[in-house]
Amino acid sequence: MRAEGAYLYDVEGVARLDGISSWWCNLHGHCHPYLVEKISAQLATLDHIQFGDLTHEGAITLAQRVLAHFPASFTKVFYSDNGSTAVEVALKMAVQYASLQGTPKTKFIAFRNGYHGDTFGAMSVSDSDGSFSAPFRPLLFETFYIDPPLRGSGEESLGQLERILDVHGKDIAGFIFEPIVQGVAGMHMQDPARLDQLLALCKSYGVLCIADEVMTGFGRTGKFFACDYLQEKPDLVCLSKGLTGGLLPLSMTVCTQQIYEGFLSENPAHSFLHGHTYMGNPIACAAAHASLDLLESPECLASIERISRSHQTFIEALPRDPSPLVHPRSQGTILAMEIKTPASTGYFNTASHALRRYFFDRKILLRPLGNCLYVMPPYCTTQQDLEPLYQGILDLQKEAPWKNS
Repeated sequence: MRAEGAYLYDVEGVARLDGISSWWCNLHGHCHPYLVEKISAQLATLDHIQFGDLTHEGAITLAQRVLAHFPASFTKVFYSDNGSTAVEVALKMAVQYASLQGTPKTKFIAFRNGYHGDTFGAMSVSDSDGSFSAPFRPLLFETFYIDPPLRGSGEESLGQLERILDVHGKDIAGFIFEPIVQGVAGMHMQDPARLDQLLALCKSYGVLCIADEVMTGFGRTGKFFACDYLQEKPDLVCLSKGLTGGLLPLSMTVCTQQIYEGFLSENPAHSFLHGHTYMGNPIACAAAHASLDLLESPECLASIERISRSHQTFIEALPRDPSPLVHPRSQGTILAMEIKTPASTGYFNTASHALRRYFFDRKILLRPLGNCLYVMPPYCTTQQDLEPLYQGILDLQKEAPWKNS
């Protein structure tokens, strides 16, 4: 196999459009020459050093570049190596911060059907119905769940949150959320104003707010970060996936100066004692620098805007007659809709198998979330690349491949 641009080539040389950016991480296309060049140069210069007690220029300047896209209150970055560990770091920071303030707290609040990773802390704040983490549920810490504030609804979210905080507020270390778009839940898209209300309420109770931007960061939602749509800002932000353009594992947990100062002490036991072998790896940092070079360019920003407009135009042109395609929606470069099937909705709806095969046969790689069909292409994807994908979605109305699944 090989890959180039927006396409993956199988062992027979057949090209298929990567319609979901290889699990939401590939920003600029596969084997981008600029990324390959910068990674190769770094590999020949400094491959790896321990990130305990030592640092290197690439990690320092990368932190500075990323922080430049945040409000001034964010001043520090903690490196790890994937989305789950970025979340683990944020959860541990929230718990330890509360302990160091003399107010121990060990519980969290999260959105129903949210997904934050597969490590134990991340599982504890994910998947309220237990479908992913059921075998491990006895080992997970307590989390309270509220409905996400979806577009066109979400009034109940604030009341649910208020009731939980009224009873358990003194025990809640943090509220973790996927801002603007919930990924694995089915690309559920939120009302920013209502999400602002939730963050403001949490802050009034002294609860830290943790934004999981592992999927939504680096332009996916149409802004650099999804939190850019919010007036209220979180205290911690988790970043990964697109951080390196999708080429190498690297993650960041970004925090405010207030949280950083909560750990400052002459007592070594107050240190945040967490570290991974590959945290701040120089090669991964070089990939992230190169990805940011491309992402910050006018050409890339224009491509994000073009794909976003194209999705909106496609939705507006969809037939309004009775259709198996329901609730079409978009946010930035993310396009999503549900397929109306007799089976229950959700991640384990078997329509996903037939839909994958249907698009695979059309030389397009998609991975529906149950009966939720979504598109999240690399930013190098052209309008010419998108047209067969859109046509495939339109043809679903008459072919209905899920009926035999």
